[in-house]
Amino acid sequence: MLLRKMLAILLIGFFGVNINADDNKASEGFVNLFDGKTLNNWKGLLHKPFDKPHKRQGLDAKKLVELQSKANESMRKHWHITESGELFFDGEKGGHSLATVKQYGNFEFHVSWKLSKNGDSGIYVRGLPQIQIWDPANVKAHKHGADKGSGGIWNNPKGLGKFPLVKADKPIGEWNKFVIRMIGDDVTIYLNDQLVVDKQPLKNLWQKGKPIPVKEQIELQCHGDPVWFKNIYIKELP
Repeated sequence: MLLRKMLAILLIGFFGVNINADDNKASEGFVNLFDGKTLNNWKGLLHKPFDKPHKRQGLDAKKLVELQSKANESMRKHWHITESGELFFDGEKGGHSLATVKQYGNFEFHVSWKLSKNGDSGIYVRGLPQIQIWDPANVKAHKHGADKGSGGIWNNPKGLGKFPLVKADKPIGEWNKFVIRMIGDDVTIYLNDQLVVDKQPLKNLWQKGKPIPVKEQIELQCHGDPVWFKNIYIKELP
């Protein structure tokens, strides 16, 4: 009995019980994209090849409805809302990223996230990859730059915000917070109140050399690892 109790305490400490009454409540001027109870502002990312913005453009309305229904079915199997009001992706095979229902152009986006050990995830803005989330202690990923920390625009060329200015990650199991500001093509990112990317242009990975979309969805990336999100707010900017 004592062992079970100790295990329960450890699990609560790692996964985090939401005891903060201010969680999932947007600050003044922001729209709350996640209320801790529903997925009303979210949809499943369309399956390949329509996970890419330029591939979706040619879809007629009927086909889009059909594909979105399938994507939502996949999403509901792997994205869950915990009893403590957190958005949880289980990391299981067959999962896909989560996307906002609405498209955004210029904005300030806030999101808190937490990883499991050696985890990997990210935030897509304007439908493009990606603001990197990963475990800096994952030695296998150091060759890709994980040791430099989260928050870089990983798919950008070196020197254009690919890696963060500072490593600002909190230890695995603790909550981190992004503030992402996008104006035109430029992205500024704060991680845990530290500036990690300063006005760097987001490059179009899917169509190299072409302009990025003026408006597109924001995505919470599925990368095959468990990840938690909460406190997801946005303010649209001129």
